[in-house]
Amino acid sequence: MENEAAAEKNSWPPSTTSCGRAMVHLACSKPRNLGYAAELWTRSALAGHVRREAVAAGFPALVNAGKATVQRILAAQGLQPHKIRYYLERRDPDFETRMREVLLVYKEVAMENEAAAESGGRPGVVTVSVDEKPGVQAIANTVADLPPVPGEYPTFARDHEYVRHGTWSILAGLDLFDGHVTARVEERHRSIEFIGLLMDMDAYYPPECTIRLILDNRSAHISKETRAFLATRPNRFKYVLTPKHGSWLNIVETLFGKMARTFLKHIRVPSKEDLRERILKGIDEINRAPIVHRWKAFNAL
Repeated sequence: MENEAAAEKNSWPPSTTSCGRAMVHLACSKPRNLGYAAELWTRSALAGHVRREAVAAGFPALVNAGKATVQRILAAQGLQPHKIRYYLERRDPDFETRMREVLLVYKEVAMENEAAAESGGRPGVVTVSVDEKPGVQAIANTVADLPPVPGEYPTFARDHEYVRHGTWSILAGLDLFDGHVTARVEERHRSIEFIGLLMDMDAYYPPECTIRLILDNRSAHISKETRAFLATRPNRFKYVLTPKHGSWLNIVETLFGKMARTFLKHIRVPSKEDLRERILKGIDEINRAPIVHRWKAFNAL
């Protein structure tokens, strides 16, 4: 047994040996906890630490360990301690309940849309998905883009330097029946700007219908000022709140994604006001050829 243990320590260590297990345990810790500045290990840093501490830790076979040794041991366990995969902790105890409420609304909307299509009318309850897209940057070129040249330069050419002119916030409501977008482009997205969006929707939709809003718990949506405005329009607006950290349940996010992939992509403008005009023009183009956004995944119901 003693000879087997000695052979294990002095052999080129696979991950199943005590040396390998020690390195795996070390890789699953953070270097800052051992007095280093780094947050995560690199193969070089991990190999260097192992070489320095090998004898004191009782693993003399690792005094010459290099990056290749580290990589082989970690690969055998499927470990990549130099990377971070982000996730979102569910901190809302009512997450499942609220998620089901939102999905049930989407299911109801789908049924209402089918019935309205057969009758040729529209639902008495209008469902609008609402959110904000803050921080849309107004970026200007320092020199004009160079156009493509056939047979020579296949793409536009753009100088790396640019000038920042500030940002806008897009407040938008997406009608889940016909795809119409009610939107505002504002400097900020406080209660007063959100109330402005509510007033736009109030003016756009027939006075006899109820406007059901799918939106999150952001302070501007439920503030004292917003509640005071809603009180002046009794039974006009109805809230369906998404759970905390459940923005992916709000269909309007697909609208913002469409904006980012189309008219906002690579956009450069001479001024901040020009960006505002371009955004409003892009929204007008969407409304001239609206697309109905549908929720198709109802597995949680």
